This record gives sequence, structure tokens and C-alpha cells, in this order.
Amino acid sequence: MDAKGDVNVGKVRPSIVKRTARKLLEMYPTEFTDDFEVNKNLVRKYLDVQSKKLRNQIAGYITRLVKIRKRLEQ
Repeated sequence: MDAKGDVNVGKVRPSIVKRTARKLLEMYPTEFTDDFEVNKNLVRKYLDVQSKKLRNQIAGYITRLVKIRKRLEQ
């Protein structure tokens, strides 16, 4: 529960994180896994991201999308 009393509050992610993560998943659909560390290294490999925070946000969002995709396939 947050300060306003809302129970289901999701994370707010910048659109650049979402757009980049979806584009990477579209370009390399079989490369990414549900392991954050693997995805972090793949993001480093495919993108020239200067910011560690931005790289981790993109890798984290990719990890979340892969987990959701796996759950829907079952």
C-alpha cells in the first residue's frame, strides 16, 4: 500500500526504457532469458549505453517481459 492508500500501484518506467526493451526483444527474441544478469550482459553487447542505471532498467524490463511471455505460453 502506498501513501495514498492505493494497493495495486505499478512501477513507472520511462518510455525510452520500454521502447528500447521491446525493440531489443523484437530484434533478438531467442537471446534474452528470465535471468537479469544474462540480460544485462546482452544489453551491454547490443547497445552502447553510457549509464549503468539505464542499462539495468532496460535489462530489468526485458526480464519482466520474458517472464510474462513464459507465463502466458503455459
